[in-house]
Amino acid sequence: MAVQIDRAGIAETARLVAPHVRRTPVIAVAGADFGLPVAQLRLKLELLQHSGSFKVRGAFANLLRRPVSPAGVVAASGGNHGAAVAYAAMVLGKPAKIFVPSIAAPMKIARIRSYGADLVVGGDRYADALAASEAWLRDSGAMAVHAYDQPETLLGQGGVGLELEEQDPDVETLLVAVGGGGLIGGIAAWYAGRVKVVAVEPEAAPTLNMALKAGRPVEAPAGGIAADSLAPKQIGSLMFPIAQKHVAESVLVPDDAIRAAQVTLWDKLRLVAEPGGAAAFAALLSGAYRPERNERVAVLVCGGNPTTTDFI
Repeated sequence: MAVQIDRAGIAETARLVAPHVRRTPVIAVAGADFGLPVAQLRLKLELLQHSGSFKVRGAFANLLRRPVSPAGVVAASGGNHGAAVAYAAMVLGKPAKIFVPSIAAPMKIARIRSYGADLVVGGDRYADALAASEAWLRDSGAMAVHAYDQPETLLGQGGVGLELEEQDPDVETLLVAVGGGGLIGGIAAWYAGRVKVVAVEPEAAPTLNMALKAGRPVEAPAGGIAADSLAPKQIGSLMFPIAQKHVAESVLVPDDAIRAAQVTLWDKLRLVAEPGGAAAFAALLSGAYRPERNERVAVLVCGGNPTTTDFI
């Protein structure tokens, strides 16, 4: 029977992975401190999650909901998913082989190695790492853990929405950065239209934006400052119908705005966010998304493994 990506499945998965993930904090900050018209802004700090990003939720969901063979697990990643799978495999005592492209941040590569995974670095983009992982998978007998196009991955990431609703049930709008779409797909499935979910992508990697305009997943450019986390070839097929139904708006931000958001998060809050982790916040600072004065807005700061920290 097909795995359903819905509120019941997300709640069940959240209970399953709860012993292994952090309940990350939500902080309230004054909108005026950032030149924004809203009185207060909520930031959900998934960059404080194990392995430095939300990805560990989906990793544990896969390893706990699916039978893992003695050969262990294999994953392709721009970095964060690989670190999350390596961490989950280490905690659960499973072998892990991780493929990442050469653009992966040194910090992410170091994290993967620190968790004891067998790491392969090669190719220029995530798609190259994925192809290499699939070639290895055919002969290994291992279980593939897809970064975003796997039901268990979406169910795990949907726990972010569940957790945020418990922490602040009055949120009206939530801004979420989009790469392959596992995070926003899970969150949108959880809220199911009860909150305005806004997708944020770099102008250099408009994967979901192009798909929504085309009415189907299509190949998109895969460049820009956040290419190691927000630049797959195309959006996930599993999340796309969820996005069509439950993602209210899609906006794009330039690289300069993402870098400015990283600087602001550090200057004002002493948060070290990677480009992908700061992209949703960049939509507010740049005006790509303009909230109403009384709108209760939350932003997901989803990753803290930057390529460089020259904004500090």
